[in-house]
Amino acid sequence: MSNGYRTLSQHLNDLKKENFSLKLRIYFLEERIQQKYEESSEDVYRTNIELKVEVESLKQELQEKQQLLDKALTTAESLTNHNEAELQRRCQERQQEIDHMQEVLETKIQLLQEEAQLARSEAERMASLAGSQSHTSLLSLDAPMEETPEDERPPTTLSPSNTSKDRCKDYLQVS
Repeated sequence: MSNGYRTLSQHLNDLKKENFSLKLRIYFLEERIQQKYEESSEDVYRTNIELKVEVESLKQELQEKQQLLDKALTTAESLTNHNEAELQRRCQERQQEIDHMQEVLETKIQLLQEEAQLARSEAERMASLAGSQSHTSLLSLDAPMEETPEDERPPTTLSPSNTSKDRCKDYLQVS
């Protein structure tokens, strides 16, 4: 359909040019007849008329080409503006994605820091608990071993020269 329209449009333009050329030719021939030039100068006048017709046709064609160039320039500027707008839109989308990812990462970092703090607190609590248990164990070891039944006593693989506190320390280290 578009190709047929172009063909008809081109054919119409060609007919307009031919019509214009014929009108000019008639005009110049009538002018020549009215002036009744001599027959010897007829070739010169014919050439002159043809040149004038060609000049006018070329002027009209130049004007049409200029209009087409203006239209093409307008279209190119429109496409350029559209492409710039699209590029700007994509840049904004990417920036939003980056901002979102940055927020997510900051949130994860904060959660990890909180988890690390909780782990430190738990470790300190466990160390404190272990310290109090070892202190309690030391105090209970200071009590005479004779009161504790034989099967409940810890194994005595340590040297007899160690005191009860040294044995407790060794036992905790082994544990």
